[in-house]
Amino acid sequence: MAEGTVLVTGAAGGAQGRTGRRVTELLRGRGVPVRAMVRTLDERAEYLRSIGAEVVVGDFHDFPSIRKAVDGVSTVYFAYPVQEGLLDATVNMAVAARDAGVTRLVDMVMLVSTPDAPTPRLRENYLSEQVFEWAGIGAAHVRATVFFENIRAMANATIASGVFMAPFDDDTVIPLVAGADVARVAAGVLTAEHVPAGSSYSVIGQVLTVNEIVATLADGLGRKVRFQDVSDELWAEAARERVNDHAVAHLSKLWATFRTGTADYAEFNGPDTIERVGGRRPYTFAEFVVEERLSFSAAGS
Repeated sequence: MAEGTVLVTGAAGGAQGRTGRRVTELLRGRGVPVRAMVRTLDERAEYLRSIGAEVVVGDFHDFPSIRKAVDGVSTVYFAYPVQEGLLDATVNMAVAARDAGVTRLVDMVMLVSTPDAPTPRLRENYLSEQVFEWAGIGAAHVRATVFFENIRAMANATIASGVFMAPFDDDTVIPLVAGADVARVAAGVLTAEHVPAGSSYSVIGQVLTVNEIVATLADGLGRKVRFQDVSDELWAEAARERVNDHAVAHLSKLWATFRTGTADYAEFNGPDTIERVGGRRPYTFAEFVVEERLSFSAAGS
């Protein structure tokens, strides 16, 4: 098992998978010392303190704050949101971690990391992973499929009207995973006895068609839900009201790749990563919808 304090970035938790917060909870539950990096001191930071984490304020794009956050830790969990600036943040963290003598860094990215991946963000993932490996800090990579939470965000835009609107066909296939399962895998890699530098972990929970997603939403929410396709342009226009332009550009390309069936996810086919590394079977989307029912805008309507 890796020894010493683990720095967890994104520990306050974002709007989607909240893997940083969940990793912090899992590590503290195992008695692992955690330094939780947050952007601001708010009630979320107070919660992290209440479970025994040391809280530090840091900004991926402020190198002095990253150096301070990394000083004295042995292991880092790096999760950068889907927004501009991944490569700058990567360089700051890689240099700070190298100088601090970090021996393991686990980064979390979406889907694939190749130079010819279908979206700019996925191509940046590849470059980010390369930088971490060059830094000689024992980098390992957790590659997650689409979060259940991403589908919830998409659904909540229109589901109160009984509609799941998305730029798909009804038989489009989507590879999915629970944010909680991604966090379990990350925690497992962070604390494993031996992790070869450059290791990667493909994390998938379930593969569903859009029709199956809609049926699961209807069953779990206890109401009628129908699917309505929408053009890429209209979806992007609506999405800009909720997310940043970088995320819209990434997701638009990703959804188009799913819809055309050109995505190659051979490395995700049937892996047992969640059970083997995360310690339990994967959550199903049906379980997620039932457990998170009140977080859907259609709940109770």
